Amino acid sequence: MSPFRGTNGIAFGPDGRLHVAEYLSGRISAVDLSTGEIEVIVPIDSVVQSPDDLAFGADGSMYVADLVPGRVWRRNPVGEYALVSDEVKVPNGITCVGDRLFVNEMRPGGRLLELFPDGGEPVVLATGLAMGNAMQAGPDGHLYYPHMLTGEVHRISPDGGRPELVADGLHTPVAVRFDREGALLILSAGAEGEITRISPTGQRELLTTGVFGLDNAAVDDDNRVYVSSFAGGGIAEVHPDGRIRQIVPQGLVGPYGITVDSGGVVHAADHYRVAGDRAVSFTHGVAADQDRLHTTSQYGEVRTDGKVRAKGLRCPLGLAVRDDGVLVVAETGAGRIIAIDADDTITVLAEGFREPVDVAFDTEQRCYVSDEQGVHRVDGQPVLIAGGLAAPQGLAVRGDELFVVEAGRRRLLAIDLATGEIRTEADDLALSPLETVPRALLVHGMPGCPRGFAGLAVAPDGTLHVSGDGTVLRIPPQVRSPI
Repeated sequence: MSPFRGTNGIAFGPDGRLHVAEYLSGRISAVDLSTGEIEVIVPIDSVVQSPDDLAFGADGSMYVADLVPGRVWRRNPVGEYALVSDEVKVPNGITCVGDRLFVNEMRPGGRLLELFPDGGEPVVLATGLAMGNAMQAGPDGHLYYPHMLTGEVHRISPDGGRPELVADGLHTPVAVRFDREGALLILSAGAEGEITRISPTGQRELLTTGVFGLDNAAVDDDNRVYVSSFAGGGIAEVHPDGRIRQIVPQGLVGPYGITVDSGGVVHAADHYRVAGDRAVSFTHGVAADQDRLHTTSQYGEVRTDGKVRAKGLRCPLGLAVRDDGVLVVAETGAGRIIAIDADDTITVLAEGFREPVDVAFDTEQRCYVSDEQGVHRVDGQPVLIAGGLAAPQGLAVRGDELFVVEAGRRRLLAIDLATGEIRTEADDLALSPLETVPRALLVHGMPGCPRGFAGLAVAPDGTLHVSGDGTVLRIPPQVRSPI
């Protein structure tokens, strides 16, 4: 289990520790690389909501790109926060050159700007960025920054002028850094963990690290290179030949929905991927059906083995497969349950829910739905079968019992489908408190935002699997006293 739920911007602070931004968790921590000790510097209840990149100024102040609400913050050396700007759209790449501050926008047609922490109108240095990201000033004093969409790196003088193309033919470049020898390091997102190294003489070399989802890099005074991963978290040191030494372990960034296929293989929807898969897929819910895998996406899609079955949905989460092969999906943002048939025709099965999270079927093909404070059975109209629950989420049926993850009380409940009796199957589960759901991602309606969701699945041998807080828990069949 990793202490981080994905790692994004990283930078060495004045204290020599590596500071790590967690976009999904909304916090920033400092890592002592010699001991592995981690201290939270910017907690989840601070003014910073979704930190994606950070940089340190000449006076020791930390500047943070708060991506979703579109803000840039300054945290001075004594821990006081000040808003630098709320005029940057999707701020991401951020860097300091002496006492000057620069930031770019991660969007098509984005801008690169100079900001003035002590006041003053932002100055636009460049426009038309094809999704900017982590940038840095080079030995020549120019600002180097990536165009993620076009696979290019450009540079521009901090005082303005015409941007120049530095490198092209790159695979989704997400970060630009320089080592102590003046070599340009370009990190690419993707499965292989590629770093393109361009020497001061222009010689180009490709390093393959195997770190899935590279996000950012930092170089220490001894020219050691450290990288972060948005998809797997952790911090790794990269050797000159591409080999890595894991300093802080990787782990899961969610996970959210979970399923177990007929062969007993567990599949977890881990926001950026289905755990174990090395393709970025932005999954939230997942359901296995024979040799097929169905998923929901934060971008409003439902897919079967990668094929889009529905799109434009409002935050689809849990899903299940009926005996007739129809997919049934909890469309959380629309407050309804929908069915998708073999022809991809969508039918509304039930509506009027506040925030339906998951669905499950019993052996008689009756449908059950978890929603905010209760669990319902859908008989034309929803019928409440268990109320007064604290954030019921993942659902699964085993025999004549319906199991539900009561995330608000961090426990797993079993509901007898014949008598309605409720008992506790397991408690003190490793689930995050509800307030750790990233506020910015929900409040600002960021496309692709993950909504808190603890999944539940039953394996062929009856073992229950619960997902959440960077873990997947196995709970074998057991009997407990009624609550």
